[in-house]
Amino acid sequence: MALTRLIELLERLDEAHQQMLELAATKKDAIMDNKVEGIVEILNRESKLMKLTGQLEEQRAEAAYAFLQGVGIRSNLNLNLTELSRLVFDPDDKSRLLHIQRKLSDTLQSLKKANELNQKLIEQSLTFIDYSLDILVGRPNQEITYHHPSEKSGGISRPGLFDARG
Repeated sequence: MALTRLIELLERLDEAHQQMLELAATKKDAIMDNKVEGIVEILNRESKLMKLTGQLEEQRAEAAYAFLQGVGIRSNLNLNLTELSRLVFDPDDKSRLLHIQRKLSDTLQSLKKANELNQKLIEQSLTFIDYSLDILVGRPNQEITYHHPSEKSGGISRPGLFDARG
């Protein structure tokens, strides 16, 4: 019974991560289309899914502990699914457990790749914005070599974007 509960929780975790993967694809499109409101909405939905994932993860840990107690292990070991599968003797249950492990692992790898891509897209967008601002505002023309501030050249000196001295 505890194993069935564990497998059900792993399946629910996979479903939550699949939803996050779908949101990552939607977020990629929103980033590429520069839809800030859409990105904010997606971030809110991701936040809710993260809370759900945290709750499911706690329940999974409890179910794993209950399974360990059910097979006679009284300590609170932190075993991964491969190690846990060695304690399952029914071939069908073992197969189901290993299947959901592979499925969850694949989903997490896809989610990691999607998040890395979105991160790169955001970095590129920020770089483009910074470049655009530099073009619009312009950088002060400064010479490469050092000159003492009292040595003014013949032209009008430009102190920079902000004159802190008033």
